Amino acid sequence: MILFPAIDLKEGKCVRLKLGDMEQATIFNDSPAAQAKEFEEQGFKFLHMVDLNGAFAGQSINGLAVEKILKTINFPVQLGGGIRDLKQIESWLEKGLARVILGTVALRNPDLVKQACKWFPGKIAVGIDARGGKVAIEGWAQTSEIDVLDMAKNFEGAGVATIIYTDIDRDGVLSGINWSSTLALAKAVSIPVIASGGLASMKDIEPLASPEYQILEGAISGRALYDGRIDVAQALALRGADK
Repeated sequence: MILFPAIDLKEGKCVRLKLGDMEQATIFNDSPAAQAKEFEEQGFKFLHMVDLNGAFAGQSINGLAVEKILKTINFPVQLGGGIRDLKQIESWLEKGLARVILGTVALRNPDLVKQACKWFPGKIAVGIDARGGKVAIEGWAQTSEIDVLDMAKNFEGAGVATIIYTDIDRDGVLSGINWSSTLALAKAVSIPVIASGGLASMKDIEPLASPEYQILEGAISGRALYDGRIDVAQALALRGADK
C-alpha cells in the first residue's frame, strides 16, 4: 500500500485547488523541486504530480518544473495533465517518469491508451476523475455522460498499470475520501486502483492498513499534508502503508 504525496503545478508553483477550480488555488511552495525533495526526505516512496495548466491546455505547460523535480529527487514519479499523444508519452518516459497518467485522452481515444500500454508496458496509468459518478475531462472543466465503471471496464486486459480515481466533489476540501465509490471501482475491475480526492486526516489513512482496503494500490494526499493534518511518520509507519 502506497501513500502518494501530491504536487499540483500551476504557473510553475506548487498549489492545491478547491474542487478543481483554478481560481481557488492556494500556493504552498514557490519551488516544486524543493517540495519534492522534502517529501523524499520524509520517507515517501512515490510522487504523484499533475500539470494543472497542461490539463486545460492539452499540452505540457509546467514541463520545466517537472524536469527540475526529476533531476532533484531519486524516487519514482507519475505525472498527468495535458499528455495527449504517444510522442508526449515517450518523451516524458525518456526524461525519467515512472508512469504517465492519461485522463482526457483515455475517454476520447481509448485505443491510443491501449497502444501506449503495448509500447510502454507498466508505464501507463489512467486517471478517472468523477463528478456525480460521471467522468470529467479537460482539467475537470467538462463533465461527460460516461459512467466511471463503464470507462474503467473498457481498459480491462489492456495492460493499464493503475487507475487513479478522484472524486472531484471532495478534492481539496478535506471532507474525506469517498471510500465506498473507490472500493466499488476496485472490486469491479482487475486493474489496481489509487484513491484520490478529499483525504483529510489520519482517520482516512488508518483504514488503509485493514484487509478490506488492501485491494487498493494506495491513496494520494495533498492539502492535508501541506496543512499538517497528517503525521507523516505515523502515516508511513502504518502496516501496509509504507510499501
